Amino acid sequence: MIKRIQVTDKGLEALKKEFSELLNNKRPKLIERLANARAQGDLSENSDYQNAKEELEFLEGRIDELQAVIKTAKIVKSDQNGSGVGVGTKVTVRVNGVKTTFEIVGEWEADLASKKISHTSPLGSSLVGKKVGEKFEVTAPVGKILYEVIAID
Repeated sequence: MIKRIQVTDKGLEALKKEFSELLNNKRPKLIERLANARAQGDLSENSDYQNAKEELEFLEGRIDELQAVIKTAKIVKSDQNGSGVGVGTKVTVRVNGVKTTFEIVGEWEADLASKKISHTSPLGSSLVGKKVGEKFEVTAPVGKILYEVIAID
């Protein structure tokens, strides 16, 4: 059975954009660079050839990875019918008197700097299904942290 990877529609578009960029722009340039380096002669002492070859191998791996994710992606719509926090929702929580808003996203979209947390992360999985007013604890390296759900968008 194929594991479906949950993503938001914006997240899937970003993955498709990255896939297209790698496949149509970066890959051809790396292949050209590799061919130019190969044309320089002795490959055993050609660092540009070795570097280009390694970069191309890494790029091919990322292309394959993105292709698999896109192929198995399941777009999750934001649930606005009151069933609580889920993938695609924004949730405002209070912790130690401070309000913070997170967007719950699929694991491929997670970006803590942008306050996008995966539904499979410790905080994200604790938030899923919660409703406004609910309090819950999450175990973190610093100990247990008490959260309260204030708003769900």
